[in-house]
Amino acid sequence: MLKDITLGQFFPGNTIVHRLDPRTKLLAVVLYIIALFNAKGPLTYGIIIAVLAVCIIASRVKLRALTKGLKPIYIIVAFTAIMNLFFTGGTPVADVWLLRHVTYEGIVAAVYMILRILLLIMGTFLLTYTTSPIALTDALEHLLAPLKKLRVPVHELAMMMSIALRFIPTLIEETDKIMSAQKARGGDFESGNIFQKAKALVPILVPLFVSAFRRADELATAMECRCYHGGEGRTALHVLRFKSADWLVLIGFAVLASGIIVLKHFGL
Repeated sequence: MLKDITLGQFFPGNTIVHRLDPRTKLLAVVLYIIALFNAKGPLTYGIIIAVLAVCIIASRVKLRALTKGLKPIYIIVAFTAIMNLFFTGGTPVADVWLLRHVTYEGIVAAVYMILRILLLIMGTFLLTYTTSPIALTDALEHLLAPLKKLRVPVHELAMMMSIALRFIPTLIEETDKIMSAQKARGGDFESGNIFQKAKALVPILVPLFVSAFRRADELATAMECRCYHGGEGRTALHVLRFKSADWLVLIGFAVLASGIIVLKHFGL
């Protein structure tokens, strides 16, 4: 299960999606999320699915990589679907046992909720798959630059988010190694009730926290050795500049979001 968590991973490439300005991709994802949460009918969801499919094809990211990252949230998706099935009022499907609590409106709501969660996660995964953590840091810092006038530590916040995103795969790999080592020593993490399983996690969490603090200390020392003093007076090796392709993508996603909002009022 741990190996199925792919959040924070970056797959280098030379596609049109990889070459886009990271600010463009961040803004496009924001507009994509706005469109997704305003989708209400088959037409609007179909448009969003088509847009996401085009982005996946253009990025050349394998669909298997996206679906693999969805495995850890299948339980959440199933729970959400069940809640919508049984707790949405409307016309019952049949007057038989549990089916009397299932409504047609609940089935539609469950399907749309599942689609919304899956499309949301796949869209955000596509951002991290095609954008390096350093590029994301630069994009966040540029987009949040107006907040510097309010004395908000924009650079430090962007750096913390980037480091956290970068260390997700590292900590997952470290957890997998610790679990393998504990199993080799006779550790059992699967049998027993929920309290016994929680107690069995203690031999994993303790060395994991120790390892995380050690890595944090090593990272801080490395940054100090390189004379890192925050964002003041720093320059960029690669200056971000919008190109014609970036403007076209932003205009396209702005049209998508506004079009979905308009279609929402017509019940589509």
